Amino acid sequence: MSAQGPPTPPIWLLPEPPERRWGLGRAEIVRAAVALADAGGADALTMRAVAKELGSSTPMSLYRYVHSKDGLVDLMLDVAGAEVPTPERPGDDWRGELTRVALDSWAMMKRHPWFAQLVHTRPPAGPQSNRRQEFVLATFDKRGQELPAALGYQRLLDGYIVGQALQRAEEQKMLQRNELSSLEDVQQLARGWFGDGEGDVGPYPLLGRFMRGFLTEGADGPAPPDEDAQFTLGLECLLDGIAARL
Repeated sequence: MSAQGPPTPPIWLLPEPPERRWGLGRAEIVRAAVALADAGGADALTMRAVAKELGSSTPMSLYRYVHSKDGLVDLMLDVAGAEVPTPERPGDDWRGELTRVALDSWAMMKRHPWFAQLVHTRPPAGPQSNRRQEFVLATFDKRGQELPAALGYQRLLDGYIVGQALQRAEEQKMLQRNELSSLEDVQQLARGWFGDGEGDVGPYPLLGRFMRGFLTEGADGPAPPDEDAQFTLGLECLLDGIAARL
């Protein structure tokens, strides 16, 4: 996150913030930053914008509490991560428990699309990240997996969840940037490029069939794919593969 030099340390390794002054505190700063990023995305997150959101005259007053923008991002990621309930220790239904954590993580990242855009910009050293990672590792440890294997499975799960959320966030940014607010808007744009989908599709009949279906979705064609169902399908395939190796 730093413009120059090496990354700053995780905020939990830095001194605690001073006592609150003039009603300003770390919790209020993080809450304002999360609201700002929820509304405008990761690109909207600047110290100046957060200061303005709080009514502070200068962003310098924020550095007393969060040290840097990196520190603010650390805290935001941790606050969002706290929205994902995680059992204290694994039970007997390892697959059901990991499914629940993954689905709750997916729901959180849909509420906070910036999370997937920022999570890999900072070291995963926050309390909530540590809590979740420890639970996943303990789940595989209980299944008799050595730590390197457990770490590999954890990274596969995290990669899938964050990857899907990042793709969704980028697609949402593209739609907003091009002022495409509905399925009908996208269909209209596609018709301008490809016509009604009834023409010659050349050597790609399956893609042609897909395009015809897409152009009639919401009318007499198939319903658009449910993103939650698609996420769950991919998660089940991933867990099937892991289960086969345990």
